[in-house]
Amino acid sequence: MLAQARETVPGPGVLPGGLAFEGKFDGYRALLFTPAQARGPALLQSRRGSLIQSHFPDLVAAAKQLPHGLVLDGELVVWWKDQLSFEALQRRSTSGSRTIQQLASEMPAHFIAFDVLQIDGHELLTEPYERRRAALEALFTEYGLMPPWTLCPMTTDPAVAQEWLTSWTEIPGVEGVVIKGLRQKYMPGARGWFKVRRRQTTEAIIGGITGTLRRPQLLVLGRHDTDGRLRAVGRTTPLKPDAARQLADHLTPAGPDHPWTGVRFTATWGSREPLDPILVVPEMVAEVSADTAIDRGAWRHPLRFVRLRMDVTPTDVAPFGGGVEPSSG
Repeated sequence: MLAQARETVPGPGVLPGGLAFEGKFDGYRALLFTPAQARGPALLQSRRGSLIQSHFPDLVAAAKQLPHGLVLDGELVVWWKDQLSFEALQRRSTSGSRTIQQLASEMPAHFIAFDVLQIDGHELLTEPYERRRAALEALFTEYGLMPPWTLCPMTTDPAVAQEWLTSWTEIPGVEGVVIKGLRQKYMPGARGWFKVRRRQTTEAIIGGITGTLRRPQLLVLGRHDTDGRLRAVGRTTPLKPDAARQLADHLTPAGPDHPWTGVRFTATWGSREPLDPILVVPEMVAEVSADTAIDRGAWRHPLRFVRLRMDVTPTDVAPFGGGVEPSSG
């Protein structure tokens, strides 16, 4: 079951039976299956359907303490250097056989469970969320589950959820909240939940566009690193017509000395689909709205253009790797 993005926490009545709020963590969505009988290892299935348990032998070993015929839905995360690290999670999920055990020791994986879909072979998809949650809590209590198994925090108090959205998201690896209906059934593939990510405004340098100089469609943005090189940090969502017209008056086509000449871009994070931008002189600064999902100095999700900052120069922009710095005005 999936979630649709919203800008703010919704009010009561939008989902059946009142609302439940869970923390949203920056990891890999995964299903955990324990074998129906004593034989066989646990399986980990990614959101795309791939079996990935070979990369997480620490979780497979820990799953021996779980009951048979269990299916958990949750977020796979990696704890590294005293914080949740998406970069470490990526390393583990793409590691070769020679380094799997070493990485498992250095970068332990955790499974943050937020739903239970089957217990002892009994399917729970048609049970309302509040009953599935009660069964999940009972499972943690009965088996005394501790890390790497973590019960996802949940509250029914909107004020507490808003506090989570404000304060918890200061912690690396915590993105926001997921909102579910207490009486909702579990509907695979349906976007029946809501998710709200914390967003802040910040600045970045316009290094390229798609579309044309007169009708830009989206922006490719960068920041300077400590050596003065312009490093790509993300792209925006499609521009609204008014924003495109505003930008068109301030874009200058770049010459062959542009720092991104010859650089290959992809349409989205993690994809191989090429993006062929028109490079522009990197002298204009855009204010954008960004979430907290950053990988190696770049945002994984598209940014939202807010306005052109005529009062800010590229030297005023936060450096590459600086994350989300609040806008200066």
